[in-house]
This record gives sequence, structure tokens and C-alpha cells, in this order.
Amino acid sequence: MLAALPFPPISPEIFSISVFGFEFALRWYALAYIVGIIIGWRIANIAVKTPRLWPGGKAPLTPVQVEDLLTYIILGVILGGRLGFVLFYRPAYYLQNPLEILMLWEGGMSFHGGFLGVGVAIWLFARAQSVPLPKACDLIALATPPGLLLGRLANFINAELWGRPTDAPWGVIFPGQMAQACGQVAGACARHPSQLYEAALEGVLLGAVLIWLVWRRRAFFRPWLATGVFFAGYGAARFFVEFFRQPDLQFVTDGNPLGLALHLSGYGLTMGQVLSLPMILVGLGLILRARRLPADPA
Repeated sequence: MLAALPFPPISPEIFSISVFGFEFALRWYALAYIVGIIIGWRIANIAVKTPRLWPGGKAPLTPVQVEDLLTYIILGVILGGRLGFVLFYRPAYYLQNPLEILMLWEGGMSFHGGFLGVGVAIWLFARAQSVPLPKACDLIALATPPGLLLGRLANFINAELWGRPTDAPWGVIFPGQMAQACGQVAGACARHPSQLYEAALEGVLLGAVLIWLVWRRRAFFRPWLATGVFFAGYGAARFFVEFFRQPDLQFVTDGNPLGLALHLSGYGLTMGQVLSLPMILVGLGLILRARRLPADPA
């Protein structure tokens, strides 16, 4: 290894205070969730207040309904993300320690689980509010990338979900004994900053594409188009970055049967890739459907 970047001295905690003997800490990861949701809410609000983006100049949701939808989505993210992590990554461990499923403060969330939770939340909201499901999904697809960007930056600050060992000059020397376990590598071990790769692809690039499609190509006039682009774009970005990301250790330590069956040494299928393939296929299917059907009249 000729060169590597040291990990920046950033604490995962922004600050901590003690109140009546109870310790309260604000972490960057929690702040990323909060700010990501607020930015997504603002983007959705701007979209529903911009008549030219919608067929007939009328948005399917009011700003008040956007706030109600936000409540549904927060619950979907938390419940779906936690259950997804439990079922997809560490089922054997949590089967033996079921009470720890409720310990959200110890970490452990799955994007794909949160994604399914949000899908159920949007479906329930659309039924309750008599809002067209495709239009609600398209609006949320537009508003989601900023949260993904901030979440991946928080993963980097937490020094978690790091990449495979590399001798690239932008490799980062992450702290911790596990990060330094690079096999035969002597001395400091540099790894791909895969969290930053995901932030750039899932947050910046995908977000820019969706904004361009909605504001310049009238994507909302074709129901499911923005949703399909989000599905396919996120799935493709995650599948690609998995080639540089360290495979999940839970496959081996927790005896995850699906992981053990599919995870091969080197650059084989990882759980992230397995879960991303259906997203890519569903996304491409929605894009084809949206393009084949006539666009909503202006």
C-alpha cells in the first residue's frame, strides 16, 4: 500500500448530556434521519405546490396530507428497517435473544426492510386518504435520495459498513480491530470508503436524475415512472457498490442460511446484491409500464 487516508477524527456523538441520572446523546446517525426526513418533506411540499408538475395542474396531495404521509413513513422506516435487519441479517441471533429486537438504540437497521415498511405505509395512507397509490409513490421516490445521502454519510462517520481492503490512494484507514483485519496485509489496512460511494450514487446521482425527470421531463405525467427509476437506480447502485463493500459478517457468525448459501468468497453474491436484484427487476418493469401507457393529459 503506497498511500492511504487516515480516518477523520469525528465522534459518532455530536454531544451528550446527563439529565436526572439519564445519559442522552445526539448521534450523527439520528441527526441524518431527522434532517433527511425534513428535507424530503420540503421537497414533497415544493412539488405539490408546483402545479405544472402535475396533470391538469392539480397535485394529488395537499400540504397537510404530505405531513400526514410523513408520519406513516416514519413508522414504516423504523418498524420495517428494524424487522428487516432482524430477518435478513441476524435471524438466528434474535431468535435466541428476542428482547433485543426492541433495543433500537444499539443500532441495526436494514434499508431493504425499511423500504418494504415504507411501501406498506404508503399503501395504508393511500387507502385511508383516497389518494392514487402511483402518485403517492412517485412523490416519495422524488423525496427519498437526500435521506439516503445523509444516512450513508452518517455510516462513514460511525466507521461502519466499510469496504474491502484496497491499495487505491483514496483508501481509508478505518479505526477498530475488525476494520484492521485485512488478512496478510502488514501494517495499517486501508479499505474502500464504500459508504461514500453509496452516498454519491444513491443520494447525489439518483436524486439529480429524479429531479431532472420530474422538473424537466414531466415524469409525474406518467404514473409509476419516478418510482420505477428510483427502484432500478437504487438497486443498481447498491448492487455495484457491493463489489467494493465488505460482505456482512453476520452470514458466518449468525448462521444465516440464505447468506451461507449465496455468499461466496471474493466477489460472489452478497445479501445486499440478492436483495437489490428484485428492486432492479421491479423498477425496470414499472418503467416499461409507465412508458407503454399513455401519459396523463396536461
